[in-house]
Amino acid sequence: MSISRSIREAIPPIHKAGYPFIAVTAAVAVLTGLIFHQAFFWLLAILTGWMVVFFRDPDRVTPSGQGLIISPADGRVEPIVSVSPPAELGLGPARRVRVSIFMNVFDCHVNRSPVDGQIRRIAYKPGKFFSADMDKASEDNERNCLLIDLENGQNLAVVQIAGLVARRILCWSREHQTMKAGERFGMIRFGSRLDVYLPDGATVDVLPGQRAVAGETVIAWLSNAALAEPGKNG
Repeated sequence: MSISRSIREAIPPIHKAGYPFIAVTAAVAVLTGLIFHQAFFWLLAILTGWMVVFFRDPDRVTPSGQGLIISPADGRVEPIVSVSPPAELGLGPARRVRVSIFMNVFDCHVNRSPVDGQIRRIAYKPGKFFSADMDKASEDNERNCLLIDLENGQNLAVVQIAGLVARRILCWSREHQTMKAGERFGMIRFGSRLDVYLPDGATVDVLPGQRAVAGETVIAWLSNAALAEPGKNG
């Protein structure tokens, strides 16, 4: 294996959304170091390094298997609850099991589809910026919701939620787009959370406090019996 290949595999690629932040921070670090004290340069150099880490976009190996629901984000699993999904998705008041993943400022923030399916609806809602690890963040914070139809007629909702520091939700997927589990669909800048509202019949496979890896960790699964009940969440 060549040295250049080893370096490429050891250092994850950077998502293009991070290039402007990294370039500006690095430029300010150099200018500050030339004009003012070197201590400012080193502080901003550390911040530049953190930007590189924050915007990393590593490749992931997504498990394959019928009925698997994969984590859409890197981070800590929050308490698992049964609540009504966001009203803007038009799913009604019926409660669903919600698995939430909290991303701190050191986690990779690229978001990935939990399942194979087609995006039926994308709904953005402006809101506040409470800390994303608070339960009321799901209700009050700025968010972007994706409703994904599964092959058996059921559906799943995944919600990007801005946090205390986050001020920008990115979603480059579109309605009616077909997604594969583990496929990148968006990101949130600087600390946030993702909620997954599971279809009926899903069995949760993670525990609160557990670390999840986007595109790799199985957070829930649908049994053969659940898969055989088409349109139950329609």
